[in-house]
Amino acid sequence: MHVGHPASSNRSGKNAGAPEWALNNLTLHLKQGEQVAIIGPSGAGKTTLLHTLACALRPELGQIQLLGQQPWTLSHRARHNLRSQLFLAPQTPPLPARQRVITSVLAGCLPQWSLWKSLRSLLKPTDPLAAWQALSRFDLQDKLYARVDRLSGGERQRCALARLILSDAKLLLIDEPLSALDPRLAIQTLQTLQQEATQRQATMVCSLHQVELARQYFKRIIGLRDGKVFFDSEHVTDEMIAALYQNASADLLEPGMASMVGNPNPSDAMQADIDALANCAVDQRCF
Repeated sequence: MHVGHPASSNRSGKNAGAPEWALNNLTLHLKQGEQVAIIGPSGAGKTTLLHTLACALRPELGQIQLLGQQPWTLSHRARHNLRSQLFLAPQTPPLPARQRVITSVLAGCLPQWSLWKSLRSLLKPTDPLAAWQALSRFDLQDKLYARVDRLSGGERQRCALARLILSDAKLLLIDEPLSALDPRLAIQTLQTLQQEATQRQATMVCSLHQVELARQYFKRIIGLRDGKVFFDSEHVTDEMIAALYQNASADLLEPGMASMVGNPNPSDAMQADIDALANCAVDQRCF
């Protein structure tokens, strides 16, 4: 599969005008119910991959098959119906600033609702209890009637993820869900997402900055670099991680990775942070 970035092209040299592939010669197979983490330097193609799987970007070469169907051979209506079974959670959720949190969360139900019910819910939220229960999974129930523009960055992220709880999606595509969260909330959020995916037997693909959390919580990890699969493994070593980020510009490295490049053995400080996260995961007081 080849996917070109909408804003990029090669305009110099003998290949001037040729596309610069954001995803290049990429082959990926996911089993129903599988949970996979995507890691790699910034610009590696993680977000592009998620948007491609969400049918927001069309491969220029190759094909994609989702839930037994090839979306780009379907009619517009059939493809729209297929998209109702997909849930994409972008890193920066596009939530209307003046909207109430309850309305934003109930938007997760829109694919199942009729047009009339959707419009009616804008005037008077249809199911406040469902919205409250979804928010409570992320410790955000006290923000039910708050305005979105009054939320912090981390609260906005969790508000968008609460939509996922109300959706019927069978493929969950989640882009950097922990980037604005502290360690306690990061672990709680990741565990909630995995529990929800397991409960509904949905496939989950999650891109992460936090490499150690990916290694701790995901059986399968895919490393992307330069739009290609660098590794796809259930046994990711420190050496593989260091090689994935080797020679990446310091400002393109994910947070916390610069110290690992060229030194596959984590430092005492890094190991202490990892141990603290692991301890937090089993300490009921964290939740």
